[in-house]
Amino acid sequence: MDILVSNDDGVYSPGLRALAEAMRPLGRVVIVAPDRDRSGASNSLTLSRPLRPKRLEDDVWAVDGTPTDCVHLALTGLLPFRPDIVLSGINHGPNLGDDVLYSGTVAAATEGRSLGLPAIAVSMETFEPVHLDTACRAVRLLLENMGDHPLPRDTLLNVNVPDRPWEAVRGLRATRLGKRHPSAPMVADTDPRGKPIYWIGMAGAAADEGEGTDFQALREGFISVTPIHFDMTRHDALGVLGAWLPDAGPA
Repeated sequence: MDILVSNDDGVYSPGLRALAEAMRPLGRVVIVAPDRDRSGASNSLTLSRPLRPKRLEDDVWAVDGTPTDCVHLALTGLLPFRPDIVLSGINHGPNLGDDVLYSGTVAAATEGRSLGLPAIAVSMETFEPVHLDTACRAVRLLLENMGDHPLPRDTLLNVNVPDRPWEAVRGLRATRLGKRHPSAPMVADTDPRGKPIYWIGMAGAAADEGEGTDFQALREGFISVTPIHFDMTRHDALGVLGAWLPDAGPA
């Protein structure tokens, strides 16, 4: 198996390196990841300038772009072969509910899926995780079973892992995305030269963390595994919308 590993925390992230190392017994592992922290980059592509991938060592590339850039480059010509799967993470901090709209971790997996490969995004419960090996074991377990149970072509897995030893994890649970309250207001400040600056507010607390959600699973000590797809059409609204749209055709 040939495995592409990326992330949004950057090429030097301990989570990225732990995941790549844990996958090496399965086959060739290639890292193509941002050269710095690009958390919150979502699915953005860099279109206003060229990208300059830098080979740091054998099968390790740093890219001066977003997580989506990294996976796009890797799968459209940077690598001399086509991987079998894209893994993104291990992210330091969770990606629950609405987080998937902003997450560069999820975006890297999304790009892999949109280019035809199965993909898994994996994140830890805490921002300073201790038990990265638990997430690695979860990914290994998923890979061992996905061969017999392949994902639909428009679906990726978003995995969130409690920061506890493997023996203390209660199991893996299939979940739906919960929902957060709106984020906290932005924080206004001034820089050392007296110019105004603004910090984006913290993510909102859980609004829907009830039965079946990723929030609930993680809170109860389970590894949350959420299937995500990105057909954003609200199909049940098409009929209603079509019924009232004005006729703009020729008289």
